[in-house]
Amino acid sequence: MPAADSPAGSSQPASQASATAVAMVSTDSGKRLVPRNIPIEGPRPGWVRVEVAASGVCHADLEYAANPEASEDYPVIPGHEIAGVIAELGDEVQGWSIGDRVAVGWFGGSCGHCAFCRVGDVVHCAELQVPGSSYPGGWAESVTVPARALARIPEGMDFFDAAPMGCAGVTTFNAIRKANLAPGATVAVLGIGGLGHLALQFSNKMGFRTIAIARGAARDGLARGLGAHDYIDTTAGPAGKALAEMGGADLIVCTAQTTEPVSGLLAGLRPHGRLTLLGVDDGSITLPAAQLVMHELSVGGVVTGNTRDIEETMAFALRTGVRPLIERMPLESANEALERIGAGNVAFRIVLDATTQR
Repeated sequence: MPAADSPAGSSQPASQASATAVAMVSTDSGKRLVPRNIPIEGPRPGWVRVEVAASGVCHADLEYAANPEASEDYPVIPGHEIAGVIAELGDEVQGWSIGDRVAVGWFGGSCGHCAFCRVGDVVHCAELQVPGSSYPGGWAESVTVPARALARIPEGMDFFDAAPMGCAGVTTFNAIRKANLAPGATVAVLGIGGLGHLALQFSNKMGFRTIAIARGAARDGLARGLGAHDYIDTTAGPAGKALAEMGGADLIVCTAQTTEPVSGLLAGLRPHGRLTLLGVDDGSITLPAAQLVMHELSVGGVVTGNTRDIEETMAFALRTGVRPLIERMPLESANEALERIGAGNVAFRIVLDATTQR
């Protein structure tokens, strides 16, 4: 079985693969995941089997691992930030070969024929598939996915860096580039966590003046090390007012897991500015209509990206040196990873190593 840094083409052919693969399985609502040997079955037409090297842990995995209503069926194998090597091809799969290095993110497949799919907006397909919810996910040594969910990992990018790019990476990358900012624009990023630390890097490498907004003066140095040119401590006063005093922002990217500070940030937007939500909870935001109209402001969100977006995210990251800050943990430590995310005890990203038992 390939190691995490194995070159393309080094995977074993399907005929040599073991009959089972270890997966972390949630068998009942609210229970801990347990490691199980899952039979390896050949991929159906249009699907491929991937030998997993690395699989990220996302905040959304908390819901899929513990909530039976969040997934289509039990038992559940979570995981939608996947990187590995193609081990088997199903019939009718074209353009892919055994040994290709691939990533799979939140976008795990679509119908391919609806109005959204036909214009390339596959992430809004009514039949959108998400690994770990629509079908068994990547917290396993082996996963089977639709070929249309695959993104190529560029040569030179490690599997452990590639895995978060399919969700956290592409989401932050798209949030900034889809704002269509002019050269010299200012981007502010609220939060320096699993999403925010990537948004700061992407903004800086795209050439924008980058301002980090977070809680506590102690995070100033970290923010600047990630590419921020300036820092706003939310404990020192209203962040929107402080941002306005710095000249305002053309884009504010909100990566915090709460909507509470969102409304107050509007004061820091320049005319025609945009506030983009990434991290959300079940709360609501109150927006002053007069301010929105008079300054022609916009508020919206970005959910993820398609496979081409993921490839462009990884290519840009590879060229510019953007990398996720990760903590590697063995696949068997998935429960600990979930507990730490639920408790807010994770600085950036946790990536599970699926090669530890091979």
